[in-house]
Amino acid sequence: MAKKKKEKKGGKHMKKKELAEIMVNYFRNRPTDVLTLKQLYGGLHLTTHPLKMLCVDIVEEMLEDDFLVQTEKGHYKLNEQGQVLTGTFIRKSNGKNAFLPDEGGDPILIAEHNAAHAMNNDKVKVVLCAHRRRHEPEGQVIDIIERADTTYVGTLKVTKNYAFLLTETSTLANDIFIPKEKLKDGKDGDKAVVKITEWPDGAKNPFGTVIDVLGKAGENTTEMHAILAEYGLPYVYPANVEAAAEKISAEITPEDYAEREDCREVVTFTIDPKDAKDFDDALSIRALKPGLWEVGVHIADVSHYVKEGNVIDKEAFKRATSVYLVDRTIPMLPERLCNFICSLRPDEEKLAYSVIFQMNDKAEVKDYRIRHTVIRSNRRFTYEEAQAMIEGGEGDYKAEILELNRLAQILREKRLANGAINFDRCEVKFEIDEKGKPLSVYFKESKEANQLIEEFMLLANRTVAEHVGKVPKNKKPKVLPYRIHDLPEPEKLDNLNQFIARFGYKIRTGGSKKEVSQSINRLLGDVNGKKEQNLIETVSLRAMQKARYSIYNIGHYGLAFDYYTHFTSPIRRYPDLMVHRLLTRYEAGGRTATADKYEPMCEHSSAMEQTAANAERASIKYKQVEFMSERLGQEYDGVISGVTEWGIYVEINENKCEGMVPMRDLGDDYYEFDEKNYCLIGRRRHRKFSLGDPVKIKVARANLEKKQLDFTLVE
Repeated sequence: MAKKKKEKKGGKHMKKKELAEIMVNYFRNRPTDVLTLKQLYGGLHLTTHPLKMLCVDIVEEMLEDDFLVQTEKGHYKLNEQGQVLTGTFIRKSNGKNAFLPDEGGDPILIAEHNAAHAMNNDKVKVVLCAHRRRHEPEGQVIDIIERADTTYVGTLKVTKNYAFLLTETSTLANDIFIPKEKLKDGKDGDKAVVKITEWPDGAKNPFGTVIDVLGKAGENTTEMHAILAEYGLPYVYPANVEAAAEKISAEITPEDYAEREDCREVVTFTIDPKDAKDFDDALSIRALKPGLWEVGVHIADVSHYVKEGNVIDKEAFKRATSVYLVDRTIPMLPERLCNFICSLRPDEEKLAYSVIFQMNDKAEVKDYRIRHTVIRSNRRFTYEEAQAMIEGGEGDYKAEILELNRLAQILREKRLANGAINFDRCEVKFEIDEKGKPLSVYFKESKEANQLIEEFMLLANRTVAEHVGKVPKNKKPKVLPYRIHDLPEPEKLDNLNQFIARFGYKIRTGGSKKEVSQSINRLLGDVNGKKEQNLIETVSLRAMQKARYSIYNIGHYGLAFDYYTHFTSPIRRYPDLMVHRLLTRYEAGGRTATADKYEPMCEHSSAMEQTAANAERASIKYKQVEFMSERLGQEYDGVISGVTEWGIYVEINENKCEGMVPMRDLGDDYYEFDEKNYCLIGRRRHRKFSLGDPVKIKVARANLEKKQLDFTLVE
């Protein structure tokens, strides 16, 4: 005998989950109705006693989860308050999309079938689904308020009748369909930038149009431009901005000389990386009398040439920072300004904004003045040339360099003694040929020549911040963009302490700011030269907050300064240009700037700094994968640098390239992820893979498209 089909609504046999879904939709479709249990039974055709009891249970849970409210005893309606939220949609390629409510709070999961084809960063309206106990809250997109201006980067797959953009993005699971007429002459195998134009109901793939063709996939410039486009960063300079820069005169007028302090006769020089072209800071030194020095920190006067609100300024603000990829710089300012007019090149008279200190032999600042100046650099040093002299070599202006270095080292000692944290990370650099191919890896370490420049830049930045921000108690300081850095969160410090305990170290997690930072410095000193150094430095850095820009000063924890700003790099950072302009205004007796104008500018600058750093890391990762792709099958010693539920990350000791041993390649056991102790533990054999463990690996796969290296363990 054939089984009876279930009734559509309140079938005789129904699981709780099924009935709950039906009830959610029933209330949603009647948002203003007040219903009794009897009306619910009738409306949902619940005819059996078990179903009615199930309905009562679900109503109780819905009240508990704030999905329903009880208007009076036994009368229920949809709780509209807090059920519909507006915010930002974050698309994930694994289908576990997220929604960030405008009013703050935790992200809300949006399953793909509830996403209504919303795209990454779209402004959406979401209705909360019935909350299930012990499950994270979920929502459903009910309206797309505003489409984000998002573009996607990928490789074109062009056939006779249609084309697709194949993406490797973490935000989109589907390839983008491109009608032939929207290809913009893109060919099969080209990298392209595509904008989604629509995603029709019922269509598996979104439709898009090609915005720009970057070139053949695999070519160096194509790939570097693809990284920039992926992060929404510009890879070409607008022609109208270049044209405006070409019209700027480099001539210094008699009026310029008349209104500035003349520093051309003082010994002045720049110290920069060997490949630098934009020299935005120079140092000068002369003896005023025995035991008293005049040290000038001279910064390119960009604000003299780039006026607020003009076409160059608008483009500079949009970019907010120069971006330094492995093989190229994408400047904030047009080349004529950053490498020629503003750059403090040797034997050329230049306009500068200077902080000039009087310092005694103990590096104590006895006086300072902030002036618009005219300078002339006598020599351009590379860090290597200056370092060679510090280490005993001969060269021009050796006496001046040695004296500046002596003063800088005293400043540094004082700063560290005062609680500044000493993160001197070594940077991974590549020797590359003219086609961008990486030939070898080397590490750039901070030596005394770097510290010499760093200490005087820190001193100038701090002095400018104090000059504006430090006012008598009853006075309100004028608006200024500060560089701020908050204290680490106690929970993160506790986690760091638990982690380093495995290596036999410990830090203070309580006490004064100074005591905590001094204990972190002791840790960094203790691990110096040890095999776990890079790992512990990385984990320690993750425990710190990120520095950012704000007009609301809270001091800079990492530097142990109560006042700090960015004044010394206006060629490559927009906040420095903001500071120059405000300082000029205040020195002339001008009124304070508007907080409402400058805080959003600070937020934009912080966001762009983070984006640029992500792009820089992606370019390093690309070159690491490219470098290792010619070393497939080779074996290396490494250290476990990350542990996740999908595998272990390993960093190779000799070149710092990082790859993953996927869980599927750990086939000797079933491994469980212990998040708290950063390790994987085998269920049968109890073998443990922990962060910091030494391992030997073989290079198995190199995927340039995904910037991914796969390793296998060598037993």
